[in-house]
Amino acid sequence: MRLNLISPADLTAEQKPLYDDMKKGIETNFKGFKAIREDGALIGPWNPWLQFPAIGGPVWELVKAMSSNPKLPKPVREVAILVTGAKFHSGYELYAHVLMAELRGLDDDTIATIIAGQRPTNLSEDEAAAYDVASSLVNGSILPELVYKKAVARFGQDGAAELIYLVGLYCMVSMTLNGFDVPVPE
Repeated sequence: MRLNLISPADLTAEQKPLYDDMKKGIETNFKGFKAIREDGALIGPWNPWLQFPAIGGPVWELVKAMSSNPKLPKPVREVAILVTGAKFHSGYELYAHVLMAELRGLDDDTIATIIAGQRPTNLSEDEAAAYDVASSLVNGSILPELVYKKAVARFGQDGAAELIYLVGLYCMVSMTLNGFDVPVPE
């Protein structure tokens, strides 16, 4: 871990409102995995964002926008997030979203196959579309037209856009976690 955790008592005036908003958002939208230490310090990607509020604040606003009223079904979102975390070998992201995927109905074999970098054979049509979009994007090329059209057919234009932005967001989350060597909680 490259950044020390910030105890709530040590927050600067600039960090305090961001901390309060992130803590509230974590408690509301990110249940099922450890994101707040017993002393109130934020862990995972929230700690680096809190350390650098001029950058972390806008990133947090994007996270809130993506999680406040999603159009995509929760298992579909988790497939895309797992594909992204697996591509970047992002430990904390995989830790958190394996737990979230289980809570949202994905079975262990499906999760393990995605984490291994392979496409499960038992995905629903919506989950398969999400897998294909995420896999194409994280492999660094233009999204193939047929994959894009399939996503639009499954989720509509807004849902396909949400899926693309979701993969982009979790690429940023993965880079934050990997860049600052954020550990998985014990």
